Amino acid sequence: MGFDVSVIIPIFKVEAFIERCAVNLLEQTLTDVELIFVDDCSPDASIDILQAVLLRYPEKKDHVKVIRHERNLGLPSARNSGLAVATGEYIFHCDSDDWLEKNGLELLYNHAVSIDADIVWCDWFLSFSGNERYMSQKPTSANINRLEVIKAILAGALKYNVWNKLVRRSIYIENKITFPDGFGMGEDMTMIKLFVFANRISYLNQAVYHYVQLNQEAFTKKTTEVHLDQIKHNVDDTISYLESRMKDIPSQYFHFFKLNVKLPFLISADTKSYERWLLWFPESNEYIDKNPLFNLRTKIIQKAAIKRQFWIVKLYYHLVIRFVYGIIYN
Repeated sequence: MGFDVSVIIPIFKVEAFIERCAVNLLEQTLTDVELIFVDDCSPDASIDILQAVLLRYPEKKDHVKVIRHERNLGLPSARNSGLAVATGEYIFHCDSDDWLEKNGLELLYNHAVSIDADIVWCDWFLSFSGNERYMSQKPTSANINRLEVIKAILAGALKYNVWNKLVRRSIYIENKITFPDGFGMGEDMTMIKLFVFANRISYLNQAVYHYVQLNQEAFTKKTTEVHLDQIKHNVDDTISYLESRMKDIPSQYFHFFKLNVKLPFLISADTKSYERWLLWFPESNEYIDKNPLFNLRTKIIQKAAIKRQFWIVKLYYHLVIRFVYGIIYN
């Protein structure tokens, strides 16, 4: 007999974070929870620390699975390994350098069950060393259906992250949805595909997940040309998937998506990053003004980049991004 929720936790170079993550999962107020820790051949003490934590909770022994890859396969493969052995009615992904409020799964699960939802998403906290920022994911439309939610994700109003969504496991299984092995950067775009098959979707107006911005070993902190190729692969794959299955998505939303994917290149002080922004998806630049979700500042820096007025982009980065995130929230 399966659990109410299976939580999949990939582990790689998180020795400074895994204890807090594991303790909060082991102490969830929802009792019928399966925890699946996937050791992606982590070279540090992460697994030793995890095993020591597990010994403190012998009553949870039958609720825990620890899987080990023989070699490092990457984040998508770790998620897939967890999915392959999960038995829960719902799936939740928790990254091992983050942490979940102890009543998080109970809130999400009870909300899902109360309306028989296939997917429930929630707000989250962006966590720094001394402060946190509340990140609202309030829907942009009163109609929370698959089309409106996917449009909101493509336009940038809602995040496609794996870790603030509870998803019925049968959606993965029946539609053969897995994460893209070998294409780790942007792999969470996979979550968009799940919404295609969700009959009932709902929003929990509460933050239960803490997304930590302190792990310098995090995959997203180390961008290389290989990683950039992976992002492009996942963008193309996601758009192709949606185009073949949801003909009612206006084509402009795919351009909004491309603009949102490359926008982080302008949140930088690196001129090479600005040049990369110019090279990526230039066909989408004409849609900057057409996305109602782009605020004035976002439009200004993109238009400045088009005109190669990089000094404006760099000024924005130093005055707004570095000040807000480097001083106020740090």
